[in-house]
Amino acid sequence: MDTKSRTNRVSVVAEIKQKTRLLNSIVGFIITTLLILVAGYQFKDVLSFTEYLPEISITITVVIVFFLSLLGLYIAIKISRKTVRIIKDYSGRLERILEITSDLRNEVHSDVLLNKIMDYALSITRSEAGSILLADKDNEDKLTFKVVSGEKASDLIGTSVEKGKGITGLVYETGEPIRIHDAYKNKRFNPEIDERTGFKTYSLLCVPLKTKRGVMGVLELLNKKDGHPYRDRDEEIIVYLAEQAAISIISAKFVEDQRNYEIHLTEILLEAIDFQVPEKKGHARRVAKYSNMIAKGLNMTEEEQKRLYFACLLHDVGFLKLKADEIFRKEEFQKHPVIGYEMIKQINFYADIAPVVLHHHERYDGYGYPSQLKGEDIPLEARIVAIAEAFDSMVGENTYRVPVSFNEAKEELQRHSGSQFDPELTEIFLENIAPEHVK
Repeated sequence: MDTKSRTNRVSVVAEIKQKTRLLNSIVGFIITTLLILVAGYQFKDVLSFTEYLPEISITITVVIVFFLSLLGLYIAIKISRKTVRIIKDYSGRLERILEITSDLRNEVHSDVLLNKIMDYALSITRSEAGSILLADKDNEDKLTFKVVSGEKASDLIGTSVEKGKGITGLVYETGEPIRIHDAYKNKRFNPEIDERTGFKTYSLLCVPLKTKRGVMGVLELLNKKDGHPYRDRDEEIIVYLAEQAAISIISAKFVEDQRNYEIHLTEILLEAIDFQVPEKKGHARRVAKYSNMIAKGLNMTEEEQKRLYFACLLHDVGFLKLKADEIFRKEEFQKHPVIGYEMIKQINFYADIAPVVLHHHERYDGYGYPSQLKGEDIPLEARIVAIAEAFDSMVGENTYRVPVSFNEAKEELQRHSGSQFDPELTEIFLENIAPEHVK
């Protein structure tokens, strides 16, 4: 089987319709034949031409017609069984591809996503090997191997091929899939990769990873394990998978870009806070370190720990809008939680930590500020930050207070457990904190 474009290949639906029409024709033939047979017996006495036919000829005719009917019935059964198998296979693949699509859409890490795409493609088509190549951002003429599965796969990761060279280059340029039964008999096949890895390519299916924005790369599958060539159904299902994969890749890239932006913005804000309040330099990072001890003691999920981490880093962001020489005046100091909350609540990726920034100076007994919340009405992360911040303010080198010893700080936390601080969280912190953690 040679290369076929997506536009002129026979679809699975068309194949099913074709077999259904054939089946209907055979069934129609059988019914018509049987009706003629019955009519012949029923009305043979009134049919004038039968008197000229010997009885043996009529019998032979009936036998032939009956045999043809049985043959038609046999063929019909064979076709119907094959059609059912095609429908089951196709519906099973569609159900599988829907599950895969959902899984891919939920994956936000690009490296994990690409490996999942590769694994699913290999599984669906029962291929021995495969690869995903993406357009090189640093060299517009190259496609880079991002994921490779098969013999000596590690030798190809990170290497590149020219966009216009071989099957992968052609698929990238045209945006159309290519399917080949015997690779070495096809002039467009480039054996260079086989020579480099020692892998022998027989059959090949290569499809573009593309969206409305254009082609971003290719997905290539090699050698079906059953030895058969890749079929129309393989191509159709992998083209669909590739389309969904391309969308997922773009989504994951967007999430990563947003995460990078969040990290860079947070770093900028931290530097600004340290510059604005040199007495608290490094305070936010130390609060994050101490808070993490409590988070682990509570068995917080990775996502919860991440949210707590960023809340710790930005809990004092409100200081940026206060005058540097008035920050430690009580009435000005107590404004920073509300100011910080107003600063970040409109930023989408900070919105979920805004309540922590607002309430990290609340007290467990309800005498804190700005909202006088009490007990578990105070967000959990805010209760954690309150303990970590108080401890660092007591022992930190860069602090606006006179530092106290490690043991004195622990005693102070214990003394205010149940009044200023959540007693359960205080106990977890005191059980996990050690002198070597204070640096």
